[in-house]
Amino acid sequence: MARLGISIYPEHSTVERDMEYISLAAKYGIKRIFSCLLSAEKDREDIKKEFLALSDHAHAHGMEIILDVAPFVFDKLGIAYNDLSFFKDIHVDGIRLDEGFDGLKESLMTCNKEGLKIEINASFGNKYIANIMSHYPNTENLITCHNFYPQRFSGLSQKHFDMCNEDIKKYNLKIAAFVSSQVEGSYGPWPVNEGLCTLEMHRDLPIDVQARHLFATRMIDDVLIANCYASEEEFKALSQINPGILTFSIDFEKELHETEEKIIYEHEHFIRGDMSEYMARSTFPRVTFKDLSVPAQNTRDLKRGDVIIINDEYSRYKGELHIILKDMPNDGRKNVIGRIPENEQMLLDYIEPWRPFAFMKK
Repeated sequence: MARLGISIYPEHSTVERDMEYISLAAKYGIKRIFSCLLSAEKDREDIKKEFLALSDHAHAHGMEIILDVAPFVFDKLGIAYNDLSFFKDIHVDGIRLDEGFDGLKESLMTCNKEGLKIEINASFGNKYIANIMSHYPNTENLITCHNFYPQRFSGLSQKHFDMCNEDIKKYNLKIAAFVSSQVEGSYGPWPVNEGLCTLEMHRDLPIDVQARHLFATRMIDDVLIANCYASEEEFKALSQINPGILTFSIDFEKELHETEEKIIYEHEHFIRGDMSEYMARSTFPRVTFKDLSVPAQNTRDLKRGDVIIINDEYSRYKGELHIILKDMPNDGRKNVIGRIPENEQMLLDYIEPWRPFAFMKK
């Protein structure tokens, strides 16, 4: 089941402030927490005290907490790869290896007696995970998570992201990826504040658009907000997303007729299986609303990304909803409701026969 998550960075905040954030996030269905020991400067005992309180608070709200680590963190804190009791003692649920060992050690770590999840960096794309899999890990404890990128223009390309995900899914492993809050002044583990995201194309997009794109790929299981603190408005937007449904918003061009509003928001939509290259058709609204009128309005020619509803002039097909995929003329029988926003146009690439879709209310 897909989940949403947040990140906290205790070295830059207070336990009390992070607890407040966890409590707020829980109201909107957040189920995961990412945190980081890579930038932690405190000693072992201070870290233990801090994370005990945060972990217990997270668990009280039904959340899982995973810490980002690397071999140098093990050395600094006196932790051995074959004894992960320190992490169990601070009540976290797993560790993410930002940098790895040799493949064998990672595999052996998945068999840890503490039952911790071992999360592998998903962004390398260099057969690192194939190497781990060759050592027969306990896949019940093996998950993956992409990097985030504080420096502008350093995030992953769509091509590399897709390649990494396709390699990982060969092993049926879960994948998480990061999105960025757009709240001014939000921060991450490092003194750079240019947004925190996995895909570079997401850096300046609204947070719900980023998340809907990741879920649209059908490769990402968990979406984590990398920087903090996200706003309550952003949590509200994320909470409206159904990860299993390709979801768009609409920039409206006209006032909706009551029948059009029912078709858009009250009817389930899926793309007709025998799909045209010109449009994605949702045909069942024409059956459900066959007795209702759709007066002709705004019948301009059609552009890729338009959302249209067939009007009364096309009686057999009246009430069908289409998303336009190729420009074409309009003979006056199709009402242009509006357009998929420009910053969501990439979602059109995920339209496929039989795929369910829906529209978000702004």
